[in-house]
Amino acid sequence: MTSQITVDKADRVPEPDPAPASAKGLRGHPWLTLFSVAIGVMMVALDGTIVAIANPAIQKDLGASFADVQWITNGYFLALAVTLITAGKLGDRFGHRQTFLIGVVGFAAASGAIGLSDSIALVITFRVFQGLFGALLMPAALGLLRATFPAEKLNMAIGIWGMVIGASTAGGPILGGLLVQHVSWQSVFFINVPVGVVALILGLVILLDHRAENAPRSFDVPGIVLLSGAMFCLVWALIKAPTWGWGDGMTWTFIGAAVLCFVLFAIWETRVAEPLIPLGLFRSVPLSAGVVLMVLMAIAFMGGLFFVTFYLQNVHGMSPVDSGLHLLPLTGMMIVASPLAGAMITKVGPRIPLAGGMACTALAMYGMSTLEAGTGSGIMSVWFGLLGLGLAPVMVGATEVIVGNAPMELSGVAGGLQQAAMQIGGSLGTAVLGAVMASKVDNDLAGNWADAKLPPLTPAQLDQASEAVQVGVAPVPDHTPAGIAAKITDVAHDTFISGMSLACLVAAGVGVVAILVALLTKRGDNPEAAAGAAHI
Repeated sequence: MTSQITVDKADRVPEPDPAPASAKGLRGHPWLTLFSVAIGVMMVALDGTIVAIANPAIQKDLGASFADVQWITNGYFLALAVTLITAGKLGDRFGHRQTFLIGVVGFAAASGAIGLSDSIALVITFRVFQGLFGALLMPAALGLLRATFPAEKLNMAIGIWGMVIGASTAGGPILGGLLVQHVSWQSVFFINVPVGVVALILGLVILLDHRAENAPRSFDVPGIVLLSGAMFCLVWALIKAPTWGWGDGMTWTFIGAAVLCFVLFAIWETRVAEPLIPLGLFRSVPLSAGVVLMVLMAIAFMGGLFFVTFYLQNVHGMSPVDSGLHLLPLTGMMIVASPLAGAMITKVGPRIPLAGGMACTALAMYGMSTLEAGTGSGIMSVWFGLLGLGLAPVMVGATEVIVGNAPMELSGVAGGLQQAAMQIGGSLGTAVLGAVMASKVDNDLAGNWADAKLPPLTPAQLDQASEAVQVGVAPVPDHTPAGIAAKITDVAHDTFISGMSLACLVAAGVGVVAILVALLTKRGDNPEAAAGAAHI
C-alpha cells in the first residue's frame, strides 16, 4: 500500500555489508530490521480499515454528525498526504532511524489520546496527529530497508513487508469488529499503544542509523502551507456544501481559496531551490497519468468503502464482527490478486492490467449501486470481491509507472507523490461522495416521509432526521408505536440506499474515466528505480 519517497536517496547511501551486521549482533541486522519496521508500519496499515468498522460506534456514542464522521477519515488522510514528501526529506537530513522512532511514538500516543477522548472534536484532532506521525513513520521504514539490504535481497524484503501490510489491511475489519463488539470503539485505538511500545523497543535495539549524502539543507515551508491550505479549503467546501448550499457564497469562497492556493503553490514550486514537488516531473505524460490514476482510484475506492460499513451495520443490522467478515472478499481478493497482477504487469506492461483493473472497479461500484436493504451476503460478496480484484493491479502497478517514468535522481520524490496522490484521492472520495449522499438524502427525505403518511416534521426535526439517515440510522423517537416505527425505519433505509446508490454510480463514473487515463500509462524508462518501490 505504501510507496515511499526516499528511493532516490538510496543511490547516495553506501550499501552496507549484511554479513558483518549479522556477525556483530542485533543492530543493523537486515532481517531483524525488516521485522522491526514491519511492526511499526502495521499500526498505520491496520488503521486504514479498522477505523472504518469503528465509525458507526463512534458516531452513535459521541452523537457525531455525518460531516464529523467524514472528518475522522479526512483529517487523517489530509495530514498524511500533505506531509509525506516533507517527512521523507526530514529522514534524509536527520536520519531514517530517528524519524521512524519519532513516528512510532507519536502515532501510538495519538492513538491512546483518541481512546481517551470524550468528544468528536478531540477524536478528529488526534486523528490529524496520527496522520502527521504516520507520515514520518512510513517513508522512514522503506528508507531503512533500502539502506540495510543489499540490492539482490531488497525485493524479497519489500515483498515480505508488503505482505505484512496486506495482511494488516485484511485483518483490520475482523480485529476492529471483535474489539468494537466485545470491548469498545476506544479499544480500536488503544491497541496501537502496546504495538507502538514493542516497535519502539525493537527500533532502539535493532535499527541502525543511515544518513543520505547530499541531504537537503532547507525545507519548502511555503509550499507545505500552500498545499495544506488548498486541500483544506477544497475538502471543507465539499463537506459543508450540503449544509450551506451549492450556490452559497461561503461554498464558492472556499473553492476559490483552494484554487488560488493551488495556483500559488504551482508558481512557488517553480522558483524555490528545493521544491516540495518538482513540477518538472509532470512533463512526463505517463507519470502524470499514473498520478491522476491513483487519485481517481482512491476516490472510487475510499469514497465507496466509507458508506459500506454504515450499510452493513445500520441497514442490515450486522454486528461489527459480521460487517468485518463481509468485507473480507474485498481485502482478501486484493492480497490474492496482487502478486498475479505484478506478474502480469512484468510480462505485458502496465497499460492493459491497469485499464482492466479500473474496468473491474467501475463494474463493482455499479454493482454496489444496486444493493438494497434485503440484498443477500452472496451478492454482496461478488461485488466486494470484484472490487478487490480491480484494485489490485492499480495498487501494484501505479508505483512502477510513476517512479519508472521519473528521472533517476527524482525517483524517491515520485514515489512519495504516488502515496500522496492516493491519500488525497481518498480524502476527496469521502468528501465528494459524501456530499452526493447528503444532497440526495436532503432532497428525497421530506417527500418519502410525506408519501409514507408519517406525522409531519418541523424544519429543525427534518434536519436532525436527515443527519441520522445519512449514516443509515432510522430517526425513531422513544415510545413510538411499533407500526409507525416500522414505517420510519423503511423510509430511512430506502432514502439512505438511494443516496448510497447515487454515490456508487458517481464512483463508477470516476472508474470509467480512470480506464481512459490508464491507457496513457506505459512502462518506465527507469525500471531499476521502480524495482525498489514496486509491489508495496
